[in-house]
Amino acid sequence: MSIQLELAKRRTFAIISHPDAGKTTLTEKLLLFGGAIQIAGTVKGRKASRHATSDWMALEQQRGISVTTSVMQFVYRDSVFNLLDTPGHEDFSEDTYRTLTAVDTALMVVDAVKGVEERTIKLMDVCRLRHTPIVTFINKMDRECRLPIELLDDIESVLNIACAPMTWPIGRGREFQGVYHLGKKILISFDQKKNDERQQARIIEDIDSPEALAHFGAYPLQQLKEELELLTIAGHAFDTEKFQSGQLTPVYFGSAINNFGVQEILDAMVAYATPPLPRQSEQRLVLPEESNFSGFVFKIQANMDPQHRDRIAFLRVCSGQYQKGMKLYHVRTQKWMLVSKVLTFMAGERTQAEEALAGDIIGLHNHGTIQIGDTFTQGETFKFTGVPNFAPELFRSVRPRDPLKAKALQKGLLQLSEEGATQIFKPVQGQYTILGAVGVLQFDVVAFRLQHEYQVDCIYDNIPVVTARWVYAKDPKKIEELIQKMPAQLAYDAADCLTYLAPSMVHLRLTKERYPDVSFVETREH
Repeated sequence: MSIQLELAKRRTFAIISHPDAGKTTLTEKLLLFGGAIQIAGTVKGRKASRHATSDWMALEQQRGISVTTSVMQFVYRDSVFNLLDTPGHEDFSEDTYRTLTAVDTALMVVDAVKGVEERTIKLMDVCRLRHTPIVTFINKMDRECRLPIELLDDIESVLNIACAPMTWPIGRGREFQGVYHLGKKILISFDQKKNDERQQARIIEDIDSPEALAHFGAYPLQQLKEELELLTIAGHAFDTEKFQSGQLTPVYFGSAINNFGVQEILDAMVAYATPPLPRQSEQRLVLPEESNFSGFVFKIQANMDPQHRDRIAFLRVCSGQYQKGMKLYHVRTQKWMLVSKVLTFMAGERTQAEEALAGDIIGLHNHGTIQIGDTFTQGETFKFTGVPNFAPELFRSVRPRDPLKAKALQKGLLQLSEEGATQIFKPVQGQYTILGAVGVLQFDVVAFRLQHEYQVDCIYDNIPVVTARWVYAKDPKKIEELIQKMPAQLAYDAADCLTYLAPSMVHLRLTKERYPDVSFVETREH
């Protein structure tokens, strides 16, 4: 096997969007067209007979939302796709931000009815920090939606990225008849009735042919030609260099729920999505074609298999090749691990992997020793950078309804906090536990999972904390002084990092002024 050839086949990408733009639906259809599943599921699934493949948790299936990143590997046209479906809801943004550190390309879904929305803006900012290439799919063209040219203008002005249309819609809403493929110069017909299974769209080779006129009608074709002429003057041509640097996005139009435009997106990911890219460590740049294995953990998921109470660490392979039974060096703990079993994923389902290359996502069994951000190598001591931990914005103290379940509560909270969705803090003074989150829905998820996975009913109490900051100082005496002066406002997080829990933003500002030699930071790397 040629490593270079195999690396060139890898496509590791995340799907990002505002909630309800159709992200998980598109994921299902990509799996369907890629041959990974035979029947596409549905997201709004309380009454559905089949749920979305990527929404494998019970809570996701009940509420019809994605609350955790799912990893799915499949082969399409000789390319190996590592597809990550991220939560769209802002309450689970941390999981999404960390997932974006593990991919080489992002597929952005925009709702044709609503255009660019707030969550998309924030996700684009994260992608821009890493110059991540973006492919855009404008979904729901079969709905009464905005004009295509307006949607492009919205993307360019709000997200500050140039658009290169690769397909162009023929009509919209009830008059949506298909798209014109600018590269192939073909017409692809839309048939709304064919939405239950994978269908081959009708293709018409010549825009000026009698067949095109008979199928689409004179007015829609004339309007299409005028719009295409306008695009040649005002539009952007696709530029590989600008795309790979995150300055330009190829744009496709379609309707995911009706399977339309999905084939073009898959083909685009093969043609344009970048193979595994070099990764920056604190010490040096790590190239994917290097012979020695390396990778970093970007996510931990507890209880994927409820019967075994397991914890899986998701690792992005950055260089070299994993082979069954190899030893890996855990850089943070400075210990070697014999890794006899690793997993590959299809959302909640997993199989044992014999090997994995740069770009692949593998699962390591975690017995409490692996943390988000950990680096694994074949002996070299470097650490990959850029896996963030954000300061929570909401806080609750948490206690068990049954005092005899206190130990089970602590175990559950610790394991769930390892996933990074919530954070736990143990105050310097007091025996209670504080739970921190960036969104209210996270508290509901924790309570649900504590009940169903750890058999613990928990009670939340409000506490006077508005924000948290991690505390650092060059002089250890400054930290000791801080602990002595204000122990009631200090706590240790799950990684034993000292944290200041501010009762108000005024308190935070005053504390910063009183302790100028101490740093109060909003984000820390794992």
